[in-house]
This record gives sequence, C-alpha cells and structure tokens, in this order.
Amino acid sequence: MLAITATAGERLRRTCRRAAACAALLLAAAAPALPAQAEDGYALWLRYKPLPAQQAEAWRAAAAQLVVADATPTQRATREELQRGLAGLLGAAPEPSPAATRDGAIVVGTPVSQPAIARLGLDTAALGDEGYLIRSVEIDGHAATVVAGHSDLGALYGAFRFLRLLQTGQAPAGLDLRDAPRVKLRLLNHWDNLNRHVERGYAGESIWDWHKLPDYLDPRYTDYARANASIGINGTVLNNVSSDTADVLTAPYLEKVAALAGVFRAWGIRVYLVPRFSAPIEIGGLKTADPLDPQVRRWWRDKVDEIYRYVPDFGGFLVKANSEGQPGAQDYGRSHADGANVLADALAPHGGVVFWRAFVYKSENRDDRARQGYDEFVPLDGEFHRNAMVQVKNGPIDFQPREPFHPLFGAMPKTPLAMEFQITKEYLGFATHLAYLGPMYEETLRADTYARGKGSTVAKVVDGSLFGHELTAMAGVANIGTDRNWSGSIFDQANWYAFGRLAWDPQASSRDIAEDWVRMTFSNDPALVEPVVGMMMRSHQAVVDYMTPLGLAHLMGTGHHYGPAPWVADLDRPEWNPVYYHRADAGGIGFERGPGGSNAVAQYAAPLAREFADVASTPEPFLLWFHHVPWDHRMKSGRPLWDELVAHYDRGVDEVKAMRATWRGLGGHVDAERHAQVAAFLAIQQKEAQWWRDASIAYWQSLNGLPLPAGHAPPAHKLDYYESLSFPFAPGNHSR
Repeated sequence: MLAITATAGERLRRTCRRAAACAALLLAAAAPALPAQAEDGYALWLRYKPLPAQQAEAWRAAAAQLVVADATPTQRATREELQRGLAGLLGAAPEPSPAATRDGAIVVGTPVSQPAIARLGLDTAALGDEGYLIRSVEIDGHAATVVAGHSDLGALYGAFRFLRLLQTGQAPAGLDLRDAPRVKLRLLNHWDNLNRHVERGYAGESIWDWHKLPDYLDPRYTDYARANASIGINGTVLNNVSSDTADVLTAPYLEKVAALAGVFRAWGIRVYLVPRFSAPIEIGGLKTADPLDPQVRRWWRDKVDEIYRYVPDFGGFLVKANSEGQPGAQDYGRSHADGANVLADALAPHGGVVFWRAFVYKSENRDDRARQGYDEFVPLDGEFHRNAMVQVKNGPIDFQPREPFHPLFGAMPKTPLAMEFQITKEYLGFATHLAYLGPMYEETLRADTYARGKGSTVAKVVDGSLFGHELTAMAGVANIGTDRNWSGSIFDQANWYAFGRLAWDPQASSRDIAEDWVRMTFSNDPALVEPVVGMMMRSHQAVVDYMTPLGLAHLMGTGHHYGPAPWVADLDRPEWNPVYYHRADAGGIGFERGPGGSNAVAQYAAPLAREFADVASTPEPFLLWFHHVPWDHRMKSGRPLWDELVAHYDRGVDEVKAMRATWRGLGGHVDAERHAQVAAFLAIQQKEAQWWRDASIAYWQSLNGLPLPAGHAPPAHKLDYYESLSFPFAPGNHSR
C-alpha cells in the first residue's frame, strides 16, 4: 500500500465519523507502509491484496472483531500483522475489541492472554511452544474463530497461517486445524561478509549494514523478520561460514548484533554467529586455538558469557573447520568432536547450540572427494556433546543440481544431524534461471536410508524420529540481498519460501507449497495457478537436463561456477577440475564409485549399496554419479547412453522454451513489472540452456567421436569457441 503522510493521517482523524471505518483507515496510516512500487516484488508472499468481492464478503462476516492482546512485543507483532493483512485482504480491518461481543470475532492468543481461550478448555500444551490451532467455535453464544497457541510465538505462527487461509482462497466456515513444527531449529545461513559482499549471493549486497548499526535499524530488518516468521524460520546465522576474520566476536560488532537481535526477537528469531575457530589467537591474544588447551577453553567460556550479556537469547555458533583453508581442531591433532565440544561446553549453560559442518574438503588429494565427509565423521559418532549437531549438506559433494543423499544420513545414529540445503542457486543458474528447488529438497528428504529398514527416510533422520533425537535442525544457505525483490528474481523467492515450509514439516508436498506460493505471490486465478505451478514443478528437472543429466556433476566454470566448462583439467588439485568428476574418454563417461572404483557405494546401507553397485539397478538419474558407463550402454528407453544424453540436453532446452511460451501467455494475469522481469530472465535462461547444451555436446563429441542421433541439431559453434569464453563479470569471479 502507499504510505500515508502525517498530514493525511491528521486529516483522517478530523474527518472520520464511524469508529469502525476510522479504525481501518487510521491503521493504514499508522502501520509500516509497503514500498510505493507495490508490485516490484518487495512484499514477497505477504502482499495482502484485496480478495474477490464474494470471498471478501464471506470473510468480513467471519472477521468483524479482532481480539488480540498487546502486552508483549510478540503479541503486538501478531496484532499488527493481522490488522495489516485483514485490512489489505478485506478492505477494512476488523473492529479491535478486548473480548468477543458479537458474531465474527477472531480471538488470538494463549490461555493466559485470552480468558475466552482458557474457558474453551483447548489443549494448547500439546502443541508445544511453537504449535497452534485454528478452530471455528462459539464464545458466549457468538460464532467466532480461535487462533490459539501455548505461547505468544505459537499464536503468531497461527496468525500467519490464518492469513494464508485467506490469501489462498479458503472458506471461513468449519475451520479445524492444528499444526506444530517437526524440526526444532529452522535457520537461514547467510554467507555474508562484514564488508557486505555475499559469497554466492546473486541479489545485491548483504542486507546487514554494519556501518549504520546499531543506531539505525533499517525497516527492511523488520520485513525480513516478518517474512521468515510467516514460514516458521526461527534462527539466522548472520555471517559467512568462510569468514576470514573473527571481528564479529568483538564488542563493537556484538553491539550491532544485539541491535539486530532486538528487531528479530518479537518474531521468534534468534541470531547465531560464525566464530572462526582461530579466534582465541586472532582476537584473544593466545598463542594457540587447541581445543584441549585449558586457556583456550577458558577463553571460549568468557567470550560466550560476553555474547550472552549482549544477546541473552543468542542461539549459538555455526563452524566450518578444516575445510577449504579454514582453521580447525585438526590443526592441533584433535578431532572434529574435540573442536565442536569446546564450543558446546561454553554454550551449554546458556542453552546455546553449536553446528559443526560436515563439509570437509582437505588440502590433500583424495581418490574420491564424495567419500570424505563420511570417512571423517562416522568414526566420531557418539563423541559430540548433547548441544552439538553435525550439519550435513544434502549431497556428498557440493550442492550440485542433483546429487544422491549424503550417506551420513542414517550412518550416525548417536549424533543429531542438521540438514543443510542451498537456497541460493550457486550451481543452478544463479538468479536468472527459473529453478524451483522444492522438488529437489523433497527428493532428498523422502529418500530412504534403510538405516533401520525400509521407510527410514532422510526426513525421519532430520526430524529426530528415526533415532530419537530431540535436538533437530534444518539450515538453508540464504539467497537474500538488497535487491528490491530480495532474491534477485521473483521465482527465487519461492525457494526461500519452500525451504521454510519444508523445515517446518519435512514431509510436506513441494507441489502444495508451490501452489500456496503462487496464490500468495500472484493470484488465486486458476488460469494462472495451474500453468505456473506446472512450470515450477518441471523447472528443476529442466535445469538438470541441460546442465548435468544422468548423474553428471561439477561441470561448471572455474571459481564462479557460471556456465559449462567440462574440459577444464589444468587446475592445481585434481578435484578442482571438472574432468575429475566426469572422467569421460573414448570408451565412456562417469565416475566409478562401485566396488571396482572408489567403492563409495559401500557408505550406504546394504540394500542401497547393492542397488548402487550394479549398473543395471542404479537409478538412471544417478547412473553417471556411481558408474563409468560405455557410450553404447543400453538405457531403459532402449537408446544407447550417448543418444539418451543428447536427448536429455534437448529436453532441458525444450522445457525452457515451453516455460517462456507459457509465461508469455500469462501477460494478462500478472502485473506488467513482474511479468516483464520474469520474461526477460526466461529469455536469458533459454540462451544459456542452449549454451550449456551445445558446449557440453561439442566437448563429449571431441572425446567419443560419435555422430549426433538423427533429428538432433549440431552445436552452434566449434568446441574451441566455447573453450575461449571468459566471464570477468560473473558473480563470484575472484580474478577481477
């Protein structure tokens, strides 16, 4: 909505006559205003645009009064969000009231804050601290809707769910739902450096303006907290896992961190930090960071005590250690568990948690990089202290367009494992390619580890139900920046949204989530919802097809990961080179991870190890991940591998063409500004999908000498043209 000036607000106060109407108008004047350019994407999925007349009328009857306490910051945030949302959706906010005195009251709160909820005898305790219920009830003879939680935070989450019901076209009658998160800690990991550069960020600078903090709190921080709370995210790691400084732990920065925590607190979001393992040396003046050294342990205890004086509800630490040059416990001959436990012990008295990443990428070369995490961490199972979690990427290498699930899931029953997904699309076309990642997240979460027999899914490892862990977590590497639309493109917002929804419930359907997002972000018009959800659900496979089909991986350009470069073979370490991963030659293509190769298949439970060890039973989406296969290998389609590979490349390009055509036909259903941006990005995606297809095929042909299957066009250029391309402008290119 447009901001209303102070003068206009005073005019409203002078001219209003009816109290209910005035309440709605004055709310619009007083509430934090959305940006003037209402359809530039800033509002995300919280647009609160007016409902169609018939739907609005039905909901107005069910939303005549709003009964919400305002004694605590979270209660005030809940009330303001409901006022903002209902005013936008219904054209007027409900009448505020201390109690339900007429039909159509919405009563929101806890048994403590709302006597009416207590009188109803609702079992809110069973919901936990973050769960809620929404129910159509009768209060003192009046029809009402209750949004109840056992805590203020639960009521806030319920309020967002209630608004989602309106946004997605639900009817107001007969409401009866209850929900609670299945995962305790649901975090964004910001790879934001203190100089505001975002590693693998494609949406502008870091939103944390450290220079202006703590004295200026950008209103965007509140909108960030609102958006995260609306999807159940309850934690944020403010700085980069690959930090080259420990300064964030010093007093000047802790004062700034405390200011951000103060903004986020009402919305249920705790802040976490990356501490850098060598901090005792770099800012503490010690000569060692050995985790077993008594002085080091004392230093960490004192530092953590200091952090909690600034931020009493500080969440804890995220640590990347002994990987890609980061310092760690192994520098002193100690284990990952030793390193994690010194921090866990310092955090434990305050209720903090340490996340120790399992992404280990050592300085020495390995036979198979995919084995490293499992080899280093499985022997440590049971050695991590109770408030320490091992944070594991979804796949065993590095956020590739498609990977099999990481074998650590299911292999460490005594250690709680946190899932780490990448929301920012480092390997999936950055911000310009439409790649809805919900299906990829869902594919990983529903994968069966067989750790305790059939049905031992990754989701059950993550939510703690498989091995009985109470401490559970899911983390997503954020795609948020200072771009007006937050994520670099409209459709990249869907990945942030999908991550939050799946972190709340790892069993949720990515299609259902996509449909909710489309309805909230664009409209409930079936002529738009069905085709756009269809585009989204096919988009991830399309990117896999034109980039890394049939289990190929890590074929991207050096450093920046922009565009195809499967020919690169001259980097210092073998596993930095794409040729290391595809191992293509005249005879075939793929990395042999069966018993005749690295035997990485043995890291999976026996039923999967047998399945993956045999070329005939390996699922074709992972065929070249697990096996080096002859070019003439007969695929399930009946085609030889070479023909199948080319068909996948073309299918990916064709799908992007189809998405462009679909979107072009929706011009009358989407506002011009957002439609134009998506159209422009789809044009970029088609051009780059063709580039991926042509460059890859040209390279494979240089090795196998095979002609293209009939009906498939040759690459537009010779291989040397694609090899000659350079991209000094690509985000993440450090050669500039």
